[in-house]
Amino acid sequence: MLFPPNPFKPTAGVMPPVLIGRESVSMDFREGLEDGPGAPDRLMLITGPRGSGKTVMLTELGLIAKTHHWEVIDETASNGLCDRLISRIAPEPGRIAGLTIKPSAMGASLGELSIAPALRPSTLRDAMTSRLKTLGKGKGLLITIDETQDASMEDMTAIATAAQHMLRDNAEVAFVFAGLPSLVSDLLNAKVLTFLRHSSIKQLGDVPLDDVRHALSTSIRGAGVTISDDALTLATESTGGYPYMIQLVGYHVWRHARRREKATPSANGNVILIDDVRAGVEQAQAKLGEGVCAPVVNQLSERAVDYLRAMAQDDGPSSTSVVASRMGESMDYANIYRQRLLDKHIIAAPARGRVDFAIPFLREYLRATEPTVSRS
Repeated sequence: MLFPPNPFKPTAGVMPPVLIGRESVSMDFREGLEDGPGAPDRLMLITGPRGSGKTVMLTELGLIAKTHHWEVIDETASNGLCDRLISRIAPEPGRIAGLTIKPSAMGASLGELSIAPALRPSTLRDAMTSRLKTLGKGKGLLITIDETQDASMEDMTAIATAAQHMLRDNAEVAFVFAGLPSLVSDLLNAKVLTFLRHSSIKQLGDVPLDDVRHALSTSIRGAGVTISDDALTLATESTGGYPYMIQLVGYHVWRHARRREKATPSANGNVILIDDVRAGVEQAQAKLGEGVCAPVVNQLSERAVDYLRAMAQDDGPSSTSVVASRMGESMDYANIYRQRLLDKHIIAAPARGRVDFAIPFLREYLRATEPTVSRS
């Protein structure tokens, strides 16, 4: 009997077979569309650490909008965000006030859009209004923006201003922004973006292990594959409730079991053994290190990494004074790297004088790639 196709999808942004622990966000958004203009969940801000499933959540909300016959415009924040939105939304760019086309060598129709910065809010608003007219009655427009923390303040000001006018006019529109946890303080505390304080904030944290266990069991046993309760418990606990790790563990456990079954078929049919789980978890941890942790560490300076390694000696939040002592530096010097790591959203400050890792499993990665150092 052939082992079924692997149901787990540990690829960034790819929809997993089960959207674990996020059902309430989907339900709130769906009700927001059904309740009509003015519903609070038509303006949503989704935050969470890297790998918490923000991009997947945006994809899910886009699918919900499409089932309601809405059009979806999805973007990722980077330079020129507002201009790209206008060019994608406007049904006929040449007829939108404030928008001109800079001709290219291939002709005006293939040129770049040129929008005066002061006119961006009104131009975006006009573009959305024009697009809604082409959609017809009962249809709407959803705009999702991923990695919002990377957007310029100028772009976010223009987008927030246009969104405020559209929602105030009871237009059939919805806006969902997604980004790192610092997005809440960075955006909502900006005076020009006070409007976003009224958004429905959804914080994606770790998934409860009971939900993880149920999802793994559903995906595995629902495909006709056997797994013991002990093996399922080990797989569940190894994820730590981290959404990306859930997919990684599931994928590599499944792959190891399939390869073993192919080499030495079991008399009991397709089965995942506890040894498959142990091997799969080890491979998942290695992939998490390679795909999430290593790129973060490799782009840092040597002393910034020293700061992280000093933190990694603790099982939980670290004292900033102890970290400085472990580095052999003064508090003032160590705080330079503390601030840089905070700015990059690699660490967080849960309390005064304390720091902790903002990226799940980064502590474990640093420990695994550095000889054990005795704690001070």
